[in-house]
Amino acid sequence: MTTFAKAGFNAVSYATFRPSYPAQVFKTVLSYHRGPSNLLLDLGCGHGLISRELSPSFKAVLGTDPSASMIKQAKASSTSEAYKNVEFREASAEDLSFVGDGELDMVVAGQAAHWFDYSKVWPEIGRKMRKGGTLAFWGYKDNVFVEYPGATKVLDEYCYGPNTMGPFWEMPGRQILRDKLRAVVPPAGEWEDVRRIEYEPGTSGKGSGTGELLMQRRLKLGEYPEKKARKDGGEGDIVDEMFDKMLEVEPEWKAAGDKWRDFEVENEWGSVILMARKK
Repeated sequence: MTTFAKAGFNAVSYATFRPSYPAQVFKTVLSYHRGPSNLLLDLGCGHGLISRELSPSFKAVLGTDPSASMIKQAKASSTSEAYKNVEFREASAEDLSFVGDGELDMVVAGQAAHWFDYSKVWPEIGRKMRKGGTLAFWGYKDNVFVEYPGATKVLDEYCYGPNTMGPFWEMPGRQILRDKLRAVVPPAGEWEDVRRIEYEPGTSGKGSGTGELLMQRRLKLGEYPEKKARKDGGEGDIVDEMFDKMLEVEPEWKAAGDKWRDFEVENEWGSVILMARKK
């Protein structure tokens, strides 16, 4: 998680461009939870969205993140009286020494679990979680243009190709996420009732994938973030180059001419929710 922990990381921009979690995600994990709801721990809380969403369901919520800028943004976004039971602190998932043994009722992590060192995280959570407590980790991978397989193929090539952005991803974390957290396996000796809810998008239209669809959104092509905008007079960067290739393979997009950025497309994200209960 080194990128997010860097002092120069822009937490505000990060919060703006992340797709939001649908209500169904929170409903699913809360329905799975049983027993007391005194203390929830949100690992890798980022700007605090999950901590705030789940705060009405717990007496107290603690959000942690190794990034100082993320914690600053989380605090700034949680000043409302509605979040008076939410606390944020800079900390890693591998060190929960500030939590008492057996105090946790639930531990969640949204779009963060692929970064954890599980040789340390499993023992830590195991000590801090009460018997019957709940674990819920979830995440999503790259968006798919569900009605445009050509553009989806170009997107994948530019994101992971050896001559484009592929070498710049932090591994093995990114691959763990792309594999929908299948490498994250709760130790059988300490956890039971393990459940996985997965979705893999298709390219034959909305809902054409396999599994339970959780994350979808209709966006204009111009809403995808750019590092350097050709439209603002720049020479263009790899993102501009990628969209040029997409326009070549998707005649419908190209037919929009200079207004291609206003073209709306359906997106779905491959996703996973992993849940388990402490023995």
